[in-house]
Amino acid sequence: MIAAALIYSGANNSRFQWGVVGDFLFDSRILRGVRITIELTVIAMVIGIVFGVILAVMRLSPNPLVSGASWLYIWFFRGTPVLVQLLFWYYISALYPKLSIGIPFGGPVIASANANDLIKPLTAAILGLGLNEAAYMAEIARAGILSVDEGQTEAAQSLGMQRLQIMRRIVLPQAMRVIIPPTGNETISMLKTSALASVITVTELLYSAQLIYSVNYKTIQLLIVASIWYLAMTTILSIGQYYVERHYARGSSRDLPPTPLQKIRWAVLARREWN
Repeated sequence: MIAAALIYSGANNSRFQWGVVGDFLFDSRILRGVRITIELTVIAMVIGIVFGVILAVMRLSPNPLVSGASWLYIWFFRGTPVLVQLLFWYYISALYPKLSIGIPFGGPVIASANANDLIKPLTAAILGLGLNEAAYMAEIARAGILSVDEGQTEAAQSLGMQRLQIMRRIVLPQAMRVIIPPTGNETISMLKTSALASVITVTELLYSAQLIYSVNYKTIQLLIVASIWYLAMTTILSIGQYYVERHYARGSSRDLPPTPLQKIRWAVLARREWN
């Protein structure tokens, strides 16, 4: 009843100006912001997943230096707000005007570049979001790896397989059932967290809406437009996550959960039989 009342109130409140929402829903500036949001989410998640798996393997290493380095990374990036990290990368030139690659401690420099030219707002957002996500993905991957029975590893070792071969061919494929669900949640969360990039002037979806309503003062209407697009993208990701989880659930249970289309088909058939 409360939800119905809210929907009725919103639909009949002229102050919402739904016509303005419709006018800007497919505006080219909004669509460009949607594209940048998707690109930012995908690149940041790829960085997070790749580095997260590496950090998880390092964390489980018997070498205390390797596992300690992984723990220190996770501790730092999970312990500081992602917004602070975004701002840090955005203002990195204040600390390091020039970024260089070479032999440390006074060795020769192989390549160098001006930090302002190298770290653009979009680059800073990718680094901030991706490196922060890696810390969380490391713990997710570690939990998935630990969920695999140790007997699998011992059996592979008895066959003469190396540690990396065991991880790549035996452990990780089985750990995916545990890794996939929280990774899907992290991807949806990353899509929404990417809105923080508006603080460093990345023209993603939220900042694109802000640029428009700073001119026409249709603040609520443009925020509704942005919310509709976020809801649409998260819905698509949720459906994709469902099918990926269902794929990796094969073999772990006899009966796979029905798909949304199967549920609709069964409901239609049941209604016909009832009539």
